[in-house]
Amino acid sequence: MTPENTTAGQTTQGEADAAGRPDPAENPNRGAGRVFLVVVDESPEMDVALRFACRRARHTGGRVALLYVTEPSEFQNWLTVGDLMRDEARHKGEQVLQRLAGKVKESVGRMPILHLREGSRRDQLFQLIEDEPDISILVLGAATGKGGPGPLIAALTGKYIGRLRVPITIVPDSLESDEVDSLS
Repeated sequence: MTPENTTAGQTTQGEADAAGRPDPAENPNRGAGRVFLVVVDESPEMDVALRFACRRARHTGGRVALLYVTEPSEFQNWLTVGDLMRDEARHKGEQVLQRLAGKVKESVGRMPILHLREGSRRDQLFQLIEDEPDISILVLGAATGKGGPGPLIAALTGKYIGRLRVPITIVPDSLESDEVDSLS
């Protein structure tokens, strides 16, 4: 079965899965408003969270958004050094986002929404969620080792929980790919 053209109010019919359900990725209208936001860094737990968000977006017809935050330079008093460090951090952030955007496109079938910001990761996350009303779920990866889940999760599940207007899905880094797939 191939996708059919539709007019307003009709649903798109796409490929069916083994159970006969239409593939949500084939229906651009289903879940179109659902955006799964992943805060990006280069940690192993972020990879698990990204996989979960991609799978959920694919299964619901939603989108993935990626947020990479660069920390402000410690050398702000030395303008040239600070500017160089800021440019390098921005370039690194752009590279990470582009690499991950390819993974998301391959997994979900759509390019993610990319956000690159400078400042405190927590503050920039709150600001982005406030600025972008389409963000509907925050997906974070949690480290399960001795160091704890990470400072962002600790802050968001502690005294800053009241500042969020979206639910948080916390994905432990101990989950294997097949476990993430079965949950999402």
